[in-house]
Amino acid sequence: MIGKLTGTLTDKHPPEVIIDCHGVGYEVQVPMSTFYHLPALGQPVSLLTHFIVREDAQLLYGFATLQERHTFRQLIKVSGVGPRTALSILSGLSADDLAQAVSLQEVGRLVKVPGIGKKTAERLLLELKGKLGDALTANLPLQASTAERADILQALLALGYNDKEASAALKALPADVGVSEGIKLALKALAK
Repeated sequence: MIGKLTGTLTDKHPPEVIIDCHGVGYEVQVPMSTFYHLPALGQPVSLLTHFIVREDAQLLYGFATLQERHTFRQLIKVSGVGPRTALSILSGLSADDLAQAVSLQEVGRLVKVPGIGKKTAERLLLELKGKLGDALTANLPLQASTAERADILQALLALGYNDKEASAALKALPADVGVSEGIKLALKALAK
């Protein structure tokens, strides 16, 4: 198995890059989150990889971080989710955002990703629960209960705020705030 490639970046055509490793050019499929952090052409690059051998192809998928690769590996274990869909998910949501969506059971965030319908999103939430690490505890203060925070976040998303705005407002809430009070405070913070 090929676990890591280090070489010179010779070509970039999303979602594919070519890495020259001592005269051998490896075609690697990468999510957009990794693609945006690649160096300029001709510069050294190192990517963690996942190698898939099929009857008709041998494919390499590359990732900038261990967390992205771990998330990709968990995604392709889900029934009905192949490598292309997993790349699409990681291109639409960061690994942290996906872990948070799974922690809060947010179908709405997953269906925004192209190619993900409601049934697939529900299957992802069910099968990934507890497997991506708890991004909620890493990114949000645990002053209010998880259920209350999830309700506040869902309300903000339903009101038309994007994920980043809603998450930022949620982080600024005081300890042990109730759902209705939390929504009011978050809306005040977002109105500024």
